[in-house]
Amino acid sequence: MTTTTPTTPVNTPQGPPARPLGKPFGRSKLTSRGIANAVVLIAALYTMLPALWLVLASTKNADALFGSDILSFGDFSFGRNLSDLFSMDGGLYGEWYVNSLLYAVVGALVGSLISVAAGYAFDKYEFRHKEKLFGLVLTGVMVPPTVLALPLYLVASNIGMVNTFWSVFIPVLFNPFGVYLARLLSSGYVPNEVLEASRVDGAGELQTYVRVSLRMLGPGFVTVFLFQLTAIWNNFFLPMVMLSDQHLYPLSLGLYTWNSAATVSPEYYPLVVIGSLLAVVPLIVAFVMLQRYWKSGLTAGSVK
Repeated sequence: MTTTTPTTPVNTPQGPPARPLGKPFGRSKLTSRGIANAVVLIAALYTMLPALWLVLASTKNADALFGSDILSFGDFSFGRNLSDLFSMDGGLYGEWYVNSLLYAVVGALVGSLISVAAGYAFDKYEFRHKEKLFGLVLTGVMVPPTVLALPLYLVASNIGMVNTFWSVFIPVLFNPFGVYLARLLSSGYVPNEVLEASRVDGAGELQTYVRVSLRMLGPGFVTVFLFQLTAIWNNFFLPMVMLSDQHLYPLSLGLYTWNSAATVSPEYYPLVVIGSLLAVVPLIVAFVMLQRYWKSGLTAGSVK
């Protein structure tokens, strides 16, 4: 016969209910969203206000530019400013525009092909001193382009290339940041299994790169292209060092010379303003047309 000993429940002391750590989730979320919206609003105003001033100022003549309210449209001279812009100094502005398109669009296209091919080779192939060479590329990323302008000028002077189209066009084809970015994009866009399958099917390395890898790297190529297009379009110091012929100037250097001349001849001021407004149009068009590609390119390889 077994007996059971009744047990009495043990009442454990309970203190006051624990207070939640931090603020309630909903309130914290609203606060974070409010701070984020405020930061975005400040950044948008910081970016858009100069552009808005540029649009309004481009409608004024030289007298009204500094002597009237910027929001007033009483002296609307946009059409006349536009006509003067392309007729001043024998139509130099049109030549500068074409030069900038050649330097930036063609240079970015060729430079992006070089950068993507180099980044792809660093990612997919093994060769001697690979990481050391890539370290040199990363070192090039950290060197400001202005530091290289004088050495490039000395090299161009020795081979007789100063004050030519090529003295500005050739140096912008090589972009260390583009190579670095292309290697990251290649690792995110081109699986090694696809390359192995292509090789098994009998395709050579060049054929695999052109027909398979380059197509998969399309968004990455657009991303590198846009970065390089912006850098070349805004390039100023290298053309200033290399060029003395105004007919070879890009827009950045040409508008700088007009702005310097405006201290003596104020009629250049409205031309510099409307010329600067037209100078940003190609970049806006490029980013709007290619945004769906470069957005995906920027996030390639971020999640694995």
